[in-house]
Amino acid sequence: MAREAMCPLLWIAAWALLIHGCAAGQAPQVLSTRNDIRDCSADPPYLPPTATNTTVHLAMLRGIMRTQGVHAYIVPSTDAHMSEYISKQDARLGWLTGFTGSAGTAVVTQDKAALWTDSRYWTQAERELDCNWELQRTTSIESIGMWILKVVPAEGNVSLDPFLFSIDTWNSYSQALHGSGRALLPLETNLVDQAWGDQRPPPSSSEIYSLPAEFTGSSWQEKVAGIRQQMEQHVQRPTAVLLSGLEETAWLFNLRGDDIPYNPVFYSYTLLTDTTISLFVDESRLSAAARESLGLSCPGPLCVELQEYGQVSAHLHRYTQGNVTVWLGTEYTTYGLYRIIPQGKLLEENYSPVMMAKAVKNAHEQEMLRAAHVRDAVAVVQYLLWLEKTVPQGQVDEFSGAQHIDALRWAQEHSRGPSFQSISASGLNAALAHYSPSNGSSRTLSTREMYLFDTGGQYLDGTTDITRTVHWGEPTPLQKEAYTRVLMGNIDLSRLVFPSNTAGRTVESFARRALWDVGLNYGHGTGHGIGNFLSVHEWPVGFQSNNVPLEAGMFTSIEPGYYQDGEFGIRIEDVALVVEAQTEHQSGEETFLTFEMVSLVPYDRNLIDLSLLSPEQIRYLNSYYETIRAHVGPELRRQQLEEAYTWLQENTKPFPVSSAGTTTAGTLALASLLSMLLSRLGA
Repeated sequence: MAREAMCPLLWIAAWALLIHGCAAGQAPQVLSTRNDIRDCSADPPYLPPTATNTTVHLAMLRGIMRTQGVHAYIVPSTDAHMSEYISKQDARLGWLTGFTGSAGTAVVTQDKAALWTDSRYWTQAERELDCNWELQRTTSIESIGMWILKVVPAEGNVSLDPFLFSIDTWNSYSQALHGSGRALLPLETNLVDQAWGDQRPPPSSSEIYSLPAEFTGSSWQEKVAGIRQQMEQHVQRPTAVLLSGLEETAWLFNLRGDDIPYNPVFYSYTLLTDTTISLFVDESRLSAAARESLGLSCPGPLCVELQEYGQVSAHLHRYTQGNVTVWLGTEYTTYGLYRIIPQGKLLEENYSPVMMAKAVKNAHEQEMLRAAHVRDAVAVVQYLLWLEKTVPQGQVDEFSGAQHIDALRWAQEHSRGPSFQSISASGLNAALAHYSPSNGSSRTLSTREMYLFDTGGQYLDGTTDITRTVHWGEPTPLQKEAYTRVLMGNIDLSRLVFPSNTAGRTVESFARRALWDVGLNYGHGTGHGIGNFLSVHEWPVGFQSNNVPLEAGMFTSIEPGYYQDGEFGIRIEDVALVVEAQTEHQSGEETFLTFEMVSLVPYDRNLIDLSLLSPEQIRYLNSYYETIRAHVGPELRRQQLEEAYTWLQENTKPFPVSSAGTTTAGTLALASLLSMLLSRLGA
């Protein structure tokens, strides 16, 4: 890590303050100039304007808890389908705490309240929570359990809504409290919903529609036949597959909706048996074309029987009275549904066969995603050009920037808007991995600060997600080195060749190696899957321990970063397709894989220190830039965007390989060994 030398006079002043504090018998005080986060130790406590007063909401919930005999109530951030992104109706954690991050868990007792979240959201939580809340900087259920054991008396009741917790999460809580005398009680009436009352937003009433045939990888009938074939071939011969994830039903039937902002899904369940299909959905919302598509083969094994959304539990209970076996994915099935099915009639795997089939895109789906990324690159290139012209004039803030990139995407063919709330972050706000600006409280973009934008689009032919970090002035040595090392991590993972059936976690350290070399790191995952006009974070693809092995046809993001809290943040994110590698030698019948980059936007030349890059890394950059020119250039000209075309040509000029530093293959070999050791430790 590059460190700037401290001026000798500053060292003398620092020692003088330290000596003065010790002479007075006091610990030296560190003066904080930050006013963007809470300070509950101050008298009176300091709260930033972004914090929410939760006193009334907590009092309402605690009153209901007393009437129910509940000593502690656990509130998650998800919904009944284990969705990462949720509708306003399901934003229970946000209503209760004021915290708007996508991952967190709250526990409330009669006199205490605490929130657990991961490192992406620690600073955001300090901005949004009031002093009613303790912030626990972990997501460990063991940590939550230990906290509960400290504050809940023996014989106390700990409750939760079983339809908001996965099977594994329920089991983890049960284990954490086992033998303690505290009872874990499922309450199907949600206590937060009771407290929220008629102020809770209503469910969506918008139309559920069929995708045009040209934007589907195959017909829904072909997909159903494929899943039934897997059922027949499975050694346990399941008679049914239960689908709880919203993406699963949307993908299976080629249907889309907008029940969750930025995600074209709709509330539904599916029970697919060997002879019947039951779709649990609000039937009144189906378009005429969707209804016709689902009923074309009625009666018969390809006839979709429409059932009320709220009847899934009762239907599942009736079905499992017979001689049946239900196949389900534990990651997306709630404990509330799971406990309906007798243990002897369950086939449990981490992910359902539909989730696995959806993850591997066929040739048509791959081509659609490539095409969507070309048009998306046009919008991002236009945005970068616009920023270069307007930021020096002081005319852009974070919020107006986010609005502008969203508008540019809307102008592209087949656009259906952004794929998530745009992250537009300048200066210290970029150190928050998932910061999103609001109107009236966003920083003005400046040539004196780094700017990070993480944005994406929904198109009928694909979903996109890309992050670029830029600086229009003179970056500090640390900023430039950190950016270059993040880029090196992106390159090293992107150009990697690895055996098929390799888990993402096995190769993930290649994205961190250049940062680790100098003692830097980042606290979020390195990548996630992405859908065809579905969720921007699509499981089960990625680089985490609970992701499945990488296969050709999978799409994943690659997104290393670095965040200096209170100063700046860096992330470089691209979407890549897993493809077969063309290797010099063949190792029997074993196939090797690599990544094909489908995000097509150049990096900020102002932030790249070429002396840190190896010749191989520079050659990779130059090859990538040739690909950008070949695909995005013609599309810019087709759309008659000549100024943007000129900008692209200028910003994709090849880098001189002679500028490379002395990085050797030995460091890559070391990273490979480290990656292998880490994977074995995690196995």
